[in-house]
Amino acid sequence: MKSRLLLSLVTIFIVAACGTKEKQTETKERYTSYVNPFVGTDGPGNTYPGATVPHGMVQLSPDNGISGWDRIAGYFWPDSTIAGFSHTHLSGTGAGDLYDILVMPLNSKSTRMVEEGGNLRPVSLFSHDQEHAEPGYYTVDLLDYDIKAELTATSRTGFHKYTFPKDKESFILFNLGYSLNWDGPTDTYIKVVDEKTIEGYRFSSGWAPEQREYFVAEFSQPFTKYQLINSVDGKNLKEIKGEEVKAKKTRGYFFFDTPEVKNEILVKVGLSNSSIDGARKNLQAENTGWDFAKIKQQASDTWEEELKKIEIVTPNKEYKRVFYTAMYQALLAPTLLSDIDGNYKGADQKVHKAEGYDKYDTFSLWDTYRATHPLYTLIHTNRVPDMINSFLSHYDETGLLPVWSMKGNETNMMIGYHAVPVITDAYFKGIKGFDVKKAYEACKASAMNEQGDAMADYMKFGYVPLNFDHENWSVSKTLEYAYDDWCIAQFAKDLGKMQDYEYFSKRAENWRNVYDKESSFMRPKDDKGEFIKDFIAKDYTDHFCESNAWQYFWYVPQNVDGLIESVGGAERFEQKLDSMFSYYPTADDKLPIFSTGMIGQYAHGNEPSHHVAYLYNYINKPKKGQRVLREIMDTQYKSTPDGVCGNEDCGQMSSWFILSSLGIYPVNPGNAVYDLGTPLFPKATVHLGNGKTLTVIGHQTKTNPTVTKVMFNGKELKDLTITHQELTQGGTLEFLQ
Repeated sequence: MKSRLLLSLVTIFIVAACGTKEKQTETKERYTSYVNPFVGTDGPGNTYPGATVPHGMVQLSPDNGISGWDRIAGYFWPDSTIAGFSHTHLSGTGAGDLYDILVMPLNSKSTRMVEEGGNLRPVSLFSHDQEHAEPGYYTVDLLDYDIKAELTATSRTGFHKYTFPKDKESFILFNLGYSLNWDGPTDTYIKVVDEKTIEGYRFSSGWAPEQREYFVAEFSQPFTKYQLINSVDGKNLKEIKGEEVKAKKTRGYFFFDTPEVKNEILVKVGLSNSSIDGARKNLQAENTGWDFAKIKQQASDTWEEELKKIEIVTPNKEYKRVFYTAMYQALLAPTLLSDIDGNYKGADQKVHKAEGYDKYDTFSLWDTYRATHPLYTLIHTNRVPDMINSFLSHYDETGLLPVWSMKGNETNMMIGYHAVPVITDAYFKGIKGFDVKKAYEACKASAMNEQGDAMADYMKFGYVPLNFDHENWSVSKTLEYAYDDWCIAQFAKDLGKMQDYEYFSKRAENWRNVYDKESSFMRPKDDKGEFIKDFIAKDYTDHFCESNAWQYFWYVPQNVDGLIESVGGAERFEQKLDSMFSYYPTADDKLPIFSTGMIGQYAHGNEPSHHVAYLYNYINKPKKGQRVLREIMDTQYKSTPDGVCGNEDCGQMSSWFILSSLGIYPVNPGNAVYDLGTPLFPKATVHLGNGKTLTVIGHQTKTNPTVTKVMFNGKELKDLTITHQELTQGGTLEFLQ
């Protein structure tokens, strides 16, 4: 009897143990746990920590309520106040815009205010100890009011959960007159539909001139009373009696009974840039219930699916945190513009319908064509046709491809016509789903636009002549236009348009027209063909776009061999590269705000430098470049709030790290070829967009990051490059030490 009892107990123990082991196997650590959305909220990163989904229309995030360069994404880590939660934000652009539809829960426990631009706005103190963010979710305790705020999102809706304490005067403020940095409202409207529903819009002007954000908001319980306010200056508030208010600045106060110790009030907000009806449809399609935990989990699961497209193996937890945060931030933009029914406001200010594709905007192309879009072609391939179709709809509406488009506007920020390399890169990578004929037509139209930024002079002289206007950027424009021209030339050649091929091939060599043999730099030149006098290469002037002559010298990705020859050959080129990474600014040098992440004259915090370390490959000195690449990866990225050394720039800083940590990077991002570097991890499994799998094996270490040879599926890659067509066959890419 005892033996049977003992046997039964042993059997139960074994079964229980096996069950525990099985459960442990199933509970694999989620990649979302490595993401820190606060990375870049301190220092020059200019990111936001709030709730969003990949490429979401909604970026529901806290605003400190104070303007300034550091707070250009609404939130700055060293600040201590929160003025509310607005539904739209930019990720690391350096442009102070959006902040639409600000919502703030309040009660009678505090009257703390800050003054901003002559307006008084209520704020609460908060502590990072009582704040948390993860992909798709943000929460913070508003200490002045004893209110817990929680936020999550779907693609087109924001979802708020506020836990109020017991109080006789609890309310939720919708502040459409709220403005920050460059942004300001031009017309706003609030209408009370019923005791649980409001709708309206906020039209504004800022960096993008014509912005429209329509909304429909539903509360989980009826409000007991409301006030609609015409807020002229934040001090003189005029209450409107009735169901609606329309003015340049409006506010709505919605009051609720909160008799318990803890009272949960939820708010769902649907957005649209086309109409109130569009916002309502978006809300009805994406968030029909009141299950906050369910929507939060859906957002988290959506992020998990994206993050696991690249599975890295490394014992270094910091590398994992940096990598998966980079994967997260690389997908914050471009952002969805079209409604669930396809409607969107176009760049011609008319409502259009995206048929058969999702319309995207927020294209920071001067930054993202370099690495972000090439990353998308590799692992997010299904979205690439939609993005190119978004370019082509912009062309239909304006006659040109976008330069820096946002919220159905062209901002014309920065330089170049860099939708072109994004299109040609996709074309040469064999990505289908867009009209190739129209795409070529659009590329050529942008390149031949005499009304464009100094384009008439560029076509007349073969370079952009200097002048002393602010941000003339003559040398940078010449170099970037020439690169885009090269991309069009290759596109034309492949389509059999040989006359265009010859024309644009000639323009692609325009970089030679600003190369000065005497100084061995690209140098500003006037319309008489004379180089500027008193030229100092390390000075930051209006002749170079956010850079100096050191940083822009290397920008001839279409003809690196020609650049090497122009300075006198490989030995001289090597010396110049060595100097780039060793010639540090002196204490009395005046460095602008964008000169960050400095290694010598190399500025990793700004995009023109991003390909330079790979140029050692072109003079057969790859190990020098590999050492520099490892230094950049180890010193310029951290998983802390100040972990981005420059503006995140809609994913470009992150995409550089992702690709470089895999040992690949497109020096020429328009020709479907990757240059080889040095991997950061012992192993990475890349789930390619075509369904195949690439395994990257690295034997490199921090002390010895160099590579002796690279094998792809058992074959040595001797020219330090690999084509997209080869890479997407899948298999094993191994970097031997």
